[in-house]
Amino acid sequence: MRTYHCFWLLLWVGQPHQSFLTPLSKRTSGFPEKEKVLVLSGNSRQDLHRSKRSWMWNQFFLLEEYTGTDYQYVGKLHSDQDKGDGSLKYILSGDGAGDLFIINENTGDIQATKRLDREEKPVYILRAQAINRRTGRPVEPESEFIIKIHDINDNEPMFTKDVYNASIPEMSDVGTFVVQVTATDADDPTYGNSAKVVYSILQGQPYFSVESETGIIKTALLNMDRENREQYQVVIQAKDMGGQMGGLSGTTTVNITLTDVNDNPPRFPQSTYQFRAPESTPLDAPVGRIKANDADVDENAEIEYSITEGDGYDMFGITTDKDTQEGIITVKKALDFESKNLYVLKVEATNTHVDPRFLYLGPFKDSATVRIQVEDVDEPPMFSRPAYIMEVKEDVPLNSIIGTVTAQDPDAAKNPVKYSVDRHTDMDRVFNINSGNGSIFTSKPLDRETLLWHNITVIAAEINNPKQSSRVPVFIKVLDVNDNAPEFAMFYETFVCENAKAEQLIQTLSAVDKDDSYNGHQFSFSLAPEAASSSNFTLQDNRDNTAGIFTRKTRYNRHETSTYFLPVVISDNDYPIQSSTETVTIRVCACDHRGKMLSCNAEALIHPTGLSTGALIAILLCIIILLVTVVLFAALRRQRKKEPLIISKEDIRDNIVSYNDEGGGEEDTQAFDIGTLRNPEAIDDNKLRRDIVPETLFMPRRTATARDNTDVRDFINQRLKENDTDPTAPPYDSLATYAYEGNGSVAESLSSLESVTTDGDQDYDYLSDWGPRFKKLADMYGSMDSDKDS
Repeated sequence: MRTYHCFWLLLWVGQPHQSFLTPLSKRTSGFPEKEKVLVLSGNSRQDLHRSKRSWMWNQFFLLEEYTGTDYQYVGKLHSDQDKGDGSLKYILSGDGAGDLFIINENTGDIQATKRLDREEKPVYILRAQAINRRTGRPVEPESEFIIKIHDINDNEPMFTKDVYNASIPEMSDVGTFVVQVTATDADDPTYGNSAKVVYSILQGQPYFSVESETGIIKTALLNMDRENREQYQVVIQAKDMGGQMGGLSGTTTVNITLTDVNDNPPRFPQSTYQFRAPESTPLDAPVGRIKANDADVDENAEIEYSITEGDGYDMFGITTDKDTQEGIITVKKALDFESKNLYVLKVEATNTHVDPRFLYLGPFKDSATVRIQVEDVDEPPMFSRPAYIMEVKEDVPLNSIIGTVTAQDPDAAKNPVKYSVDRHTDMDRVFNINSGNGSIFTSKPLDRETLLWHNITVIAAEINNPKQSSRVPVFIKVLDVNDNAPEFAMFYETFVCENAKAEQLIQTLSAVDKDDSYNGHQFSFSLAPEAASSSNFTLQDNRDNTAGIFTRKTRYNRHETSTYFLPVVISDNDYPIQSSTETVTIRVCACDHRGKMLSCNAEALIHPTGLSTGALIAILLCIIILLVTVVLFAALRRQRKKEPLIISKEDIRDNIVSYNDEGGGEEDTQAFDIGTLRNPEAIDDNKLRRDIVPETLFMPRRTATARDNTDVRDFINQRLKENDTDPTAPPYDSLATYAYEGNGSVAESLSSLESVTTDGDQDYDYLSDWGPRFKKLADMYGSMDSDKDS
């Protein structure tokens, strides 16, 4: 419903009214001599047609930043309908109307109430109208006019940056561009020179200059050297009013850095360097460091060192340390004080990055002399070779010399040397060495087939100073001799069919030899003499290191002879000739018409035809059923609980069944051996009770051996006390272990069955003295006596 009322409101507001708008009249230029008057003219508002208006002004001009105490006068509005009788009222609307700008509704005078800033708003658009004070209706249509703010120089130039940073290469030519600075002025650039900026340099001369109109800074001095001064601070001024007096100005700072160029060659601080190096200095070890100074930085100060000449040109090398730009002199070859003790080198330092523009400053390199003094040290013995290779035949006799190593003291003293074998390299002590002359000889037999190469290390040490020692590897190759007989390449076990024909090939033989043959092995095969004439088979040598076994007769009978053993002699052709006798096993088997083996009298070489699939499945099912039965039986036995000794006090039969431990008398020799009671040491640790299966096995307790004259009752009482205090003793120990009724026992028989047939009354009070394990029996029989008495 709210939307419905708003709609009618808009319709009411939108009803047609008479328009009083008229177009702007033509403008006139120039300022009035006395006052600014905007004249409004036209017909009565009742006229429905537009008439030509006569405008004197359609814009006013007003200076910004007015500092007077009164309101600033802007201009005057006047309508030709105004008769001066106060019947008209002037109304002002638009930008700042009623706030910045006010109008005298009677006279039409317009005034500004506040200071105006052109940089905030340069133009104000307002609308003026004259209305009848009595009726409130306009007598003139609403007219638009402009108030334009005139600029004054109230803003100084401002640089885009407070601080500029720039860099140029040192030694630059005059006029080289450095950087351009820019300043802006917020004043009106179209009105006077308030925004016209001119640049000048306040600080930085005579090194730099600035173009007044563009702000471009350039070099003004030739050959500015970074090594003399690297940083410059330049102050630039920007001034408006074209730089004239009274103009406002602003400044900025420009930090200029001279970057390095390679304009300085390297220079050694001294012409000669001296170093000392022991003759034991290892290869590539540093001897000393030298450095050439370069005033440049970074890559322009990178130096490469080289040895150009000298008697140690090939003995020493030099490299550059990239971090410190020092030249490191190192040893390239081993030094020897006895051979040469002084070397003189010429070292040159050169820049790696040379700028061709500055070659006129001189060669960018320098040289110095380096003297290296070699110092004498006590050196270890030196072998004549870096390594020795020796050969020896594997059948050489023990203590045979196979070679000699030689070492001597390189020092001037020429101290004597002794030799030894490093046993870490010859754990089996196959070789030994003469400590005086370095002769190496064998101490154990050699076998090339076991180990072809022996790698040992020989140590040479000074006799006077054993710490001075050196080592040399010795490689000993064992040469082959024909000491191994050839043998079959594999174990041969073959078969022959009963229906075989004569001259039928049944097996092909081949042989191998562990020895090495330079021309290749050549084996010969033959039957052993004892089998050559009587054998049922023949052997044919194929002359290619193979041989074939052939049948000699037509048929064979496995019931007569199931297995034949055929001896074969294998010989080689080396010197000395080696031969061996190998045996081929031949079984007689039944075969089909194609020669395929069916069965043999003995174990077949291959699996015979097996059982049928159905039979195998039946056997497998029986095995599975049997296993399941065993598992179930074992599970049932585990679940079965052991019956307690006494289930109920009233059930006497349970006591009989639980104990069931009465001895068989003197005639029962299987029940218990009385000798064991007197000699517990004779107890077999592995013997267990035969009447029940114990749940847990305990180690038997060792007790002191009883004397032969000890009374059995006293013995049993002693054992009862021990078992009563033993936490590991099961509850049946007192009866099950001994199970013996001694002669003359006070208790006599403990059997309740026998007790029933006894005529006389018995006293069972002594059971209470036997300990807690007999308390149940004491209570049981004691209660029975009390029942009888009652």
